[in-house]
Amino acid sequence: MAKIGECAALKVLREKSFGLYLDGGDLGEVLLPHKEVPRDNVIGGYLEVFVHTDSEDRPVATMKRPKALPGGFAKMRCVAVTGVGAFVDWGLEKDLLVPFREQAARMDVGRSYVVFVKVDEVSGRIVGSTRISKHLDKAPHGLRAGDEVELVVFAKTQLGYKAIVNGAHSGLLYADSVFQELQPGERVKGYVSGVREDGKLDLSLHPTGRARVESLEDRIIAELKARGGYWALGDHSPAEEIHDELGVSKRTFKQTLGALLKKGRIRIEERGIRLEAEEA
Repeated sequence: MAKIGECAALKVLREKSFGLYLDGGDLGEVLLPHKEVPRDNVIGGYLEVFVHTDSEDRPVATMKRPKALPGGFAKMRCVAVTGVGAFVDWGLEKDLLVPFREQAARMDVGRSYVVFVKVDEVSGRIVGSTRISKHLDKAPHGLRAGDEVELVVFAKTQLGYKAIVNGAHSGLLYADSVFQELQPGERVKGYVSGVREDGKLDLSLHPTGRARVESLEDRIIAELKARGGYWALGDHSPAEEIHDELGVSKRTFKQTLGALLKKGRIRIEERGIRLEAEEA
C-alpha cells in the first residue's frame, strides 16, 4: 500500500500522454509524470517510486529519491523564503517547505542547513524542520564509552559541536578536543567518550582509552619506519603540530609515547623519537 513519504512498488494501471497512472491503494491512482516514465515500463508491471504530493496536494510519484526520507536528516540548501516559510532543495523537482514554526532560526537563501524530514500530522504534507534536537530520540540508546558511532554535525555552540549520533540520538563534541573546522551536515566517524547520568553522550573523533593508544602506537611505529627510524616530534613539539601530524591531542600523544617506551619499541631523545634497533 502506498503512503505519502514512502517508497513503494506500485502497479502500472494505464498510460496517458502526460504520464503513467499507478495503483496507490487507499491514495487512489497516483500519477508518474511523463518525463520520468522509464522506457521499459509495462502495463500491469510494477515500478519502485517515492510518493509525495504536488503543488495542489495531490499524491504524485517520482523515480527520484530525495536527500532524506521522512524520519531522516540531510544537509539542504535554502532556495527561497516566502510568507509561509523557507524552501530547501531536497533533490526533487518540488522543493521542501520548512515552515517558520519548524525553523530553529530564520533561514537565509543560499545557506545550507541540516534538515529533518517528516510528514505533518495535521496537513499530511511532507515538511522539513531545522529544530533538530526536537526530533531526536529521547529513549535509552544503549551506547557505552568506546563505542564507534556515525555522526552528523548539526550545530556549533560555545561548548563545541552538536551531532546526531547513529541517525537518532544527540551528542556533543567538545571544542577543546576538535582540532578541525566542522560544517553543519558534515558526516564523520566518531566515538562515545562518555555517557552522562542523564543519558546524554560526550563524543570524540578519536578512539578512547586503550583502543586509542594501541591504534596510535601502530601509526607512530609505521611513521618512524617510513622516516628511516627517527622523527623530530616529541614532548617539545607544539600541540598544533602534533595534531597536524597525527590528528590527536598532545596528551594522547605523550600517553602513547610512554606506552611505546615501556614496551621497548622506541627511545625518546632530546629533539625527537627514535625506533629501537629490533623494530627497524
